[in-house]
Amino acid sequence: MTNAEAQKDVLPQNERQNKPMTKARYTRIQMKRNWQGYVMVAPFLLLFFAFTVVPVVLSILLSFTSFNMLEFPELKGLANYVQLFLADDLFITAFSNTIMFAITTGPASFILSFVVAWFINELSPRMRALVTIIFYAPSISGTAYTVFAIFFQGDIYGYVNGWLLRMGLINEAIPFFKDTRYIVPLCIVVALWTSLGTGFLSNIAGLQGVDHSLYEAGAIDGVKNRWQEAWYITLPQMRSILLFGAVMSITQAFGFGAIVNTLCGNPSTDYVAWTLQHHLTEYMTVRFEYGYASAIAVVLFFIMMAANLLVQKFLSKVGQ
Repeated sequence: MTNAEAQKDVLPQNERQNKPMTKARYTRIQMKRNWQGYVMVAPFLLLFFAFTVVPVVLSILLSFTSFNMLEFPELKGLANYVQLFLADDLFITAFSNTIMFAITTGPASFILSFVVAWFINELSPRMRALVTIIFYAPSISGTAYTVFAIFFQGDIYGYVNGWLLRMGLINEAIPFFKDTRYIVPLCIVVALWTSLGTGFLSNIAGLQGVDHSLYEAGAIDGVKNRWQEAWYITLPQMRSILLFGAVMSITQAFGFGAIVNTLCGNPSTDYVAWTLQHHLTEYMTVRFEYGYASAIAVVLFFIMMAANLLVQKFLSKVGQ
């Protein structure tokens, strides 16, 4: 049976006409028949449009203007983008730091979430619940990462400095979150420590939902070890959940500012951990240059979109 014949079979008798059954016409007929479903999702669609689509569109439009919230926007064309990439050295620093943080923490947190979820899935139900709470707690404890500020306190009262001094490895306390040699590595470690969030829980749920009969079928077809089971059975069955986890990891990787602000101050020493989020916040809340801030937001938006497309392309190859 062809696709056109299948579409014809699902149509009522009074809707079968001699007109060619195009995809657009078929979609319109199905929307008309299932109007109740669209009524049910209408509140969400309205809120999504009002608080997501409209702000994104307005940001793109404002990025071509000079706007200070007090006067009517003045059209500037591409001047904001020219200034960003050709005249704003701090933006280039923020751009490179953001890409570096995203490439480092994004894939690492995504892989870590899956590996830890895979490990927990092998435990007994009671032990699984306990270990899940232990791993998930840092991501739901708000500013739990401030404990690192105590451990790496930049004087003799910091635990790490105290241990190093006691063992004779250093002669004076190291200001970890003020020294440019340690700021970035420590911030990456803290980000990974707090990365086991929603994506981690979704991976556990996805692993629980895989049909175990598939593993038996795989063993018959020649799957010999756990790695082959993961690649040919587990990952393909979890593709949609993996995509969700990847999106969450990307979002978290590009939203790196709060950790840096809390541990290193704003700005960090020599702007070594200055990110696009910091740059955007400064122009929006300190300088009130909303047109320029919108241009920064648009650049960040398209970087995240590109990252999501790359992840989707990669996940489509899983199991092949």
